[in-house]
Amino acid sequence: MGVAGRPLARQHCFRHSVPITIFLLLLLYLSARILGECPLPSAAPRRNSVVQALLLRCSMIRLSSGALLGCGSWAQACIPEGPPPFQGMLGRMMRPFRASLNPAGDVELSQYLAGWRELVKLLTPLGSIFTFATSEASTKVTALEARLRGPDAEHYTSLAAMVAWERRAGLLRRPGAVPRDSARPSGSRTLLLLHRALRWSQLCLHRVATGALGGPDAGAQCSDAYRTALAPHHPWLIRHAARLAFLAFPGRGRLLELSCPGTTEAEARTALAQAAGTLEDVYNRTQGMLAELGLLQLA
Repeated sequence: MGVAGRPLARQHCFRHSVPITIFLLLLLYLSARILGECPLPSAAPRRNSVVQALLLRCSMIRLSSGALLGCGSWAQACIPEGPPPFQGMLGRMMRPFRASLNPAGDVELSQYLAGWRELVKLLTPLGSIFTFATSEASTKVTALEARLRGPDAEHYTSLAAMVAWERRAGLLRRPGAVPRDSARPSGSRTLLLLHRALRWSQLCLHRVATGALGGPDAGAQCSDAYRTALAPHHPWLIRHAARLAFLAFPGRGRLLELSCPGTTEAEARTALAQAAGTLEDVYNRTQGMLAELGLLQLA
């Protein structure tokens, strides 16, 4: 290879090494999380559980990403059916999120979680950083859904009802106090973590939709959104993994194409901006309630 070809070769190797580095860092992070949060009585079962949990997460990511192949509904994600909301993925996401905002000023948990399920489907094919974030979100959504179907389901109809009951039951940590069940995170804490992830998703989609030509690229804008919404709550390892992931972030045009295939750039921008607006409404309602209830520092 000539001298002129060496920089290109190094650049090629770097671009291919980024996903591998991200995968290894995230694998290490998930191993630490599982070992730290799911203690088991003996060493051998713990190792087996770690392997099973990691394989389960990898399978979930593969299945979610594979949904992009040959799916008819994805191609309809941004085709309007009269006035917005849109049919397809964006419409299926926006409708339950909007329905979660009840007239009494509360947040209906079943609709909120249904909206999150659709948001995961929308974000997963957009890149490795979204895949990691959405796999974590799916775990939290599943944990909350189990409470909605569990023996205490009557207390998990809305955000206000959940917080009131968990406070009475001693499941919420107060400053200097230990919750009664320290091995089981409260539903309120799980929702707070989802709430922060929703803010990052909303900021990123909004900036992809509204970014000006010649301005910061989508990777820089979504990285800045990450530093605003999530980085203050993450350990160094995950912050470093996210920084590497944003180096391989798709360009704005590619993200718009993936989000709204078969539409013009202007139509895709409009669709994503409206979806981001819906997420912002849900975030603002939830943020106000969590602040009023004194739960923003629960996790």
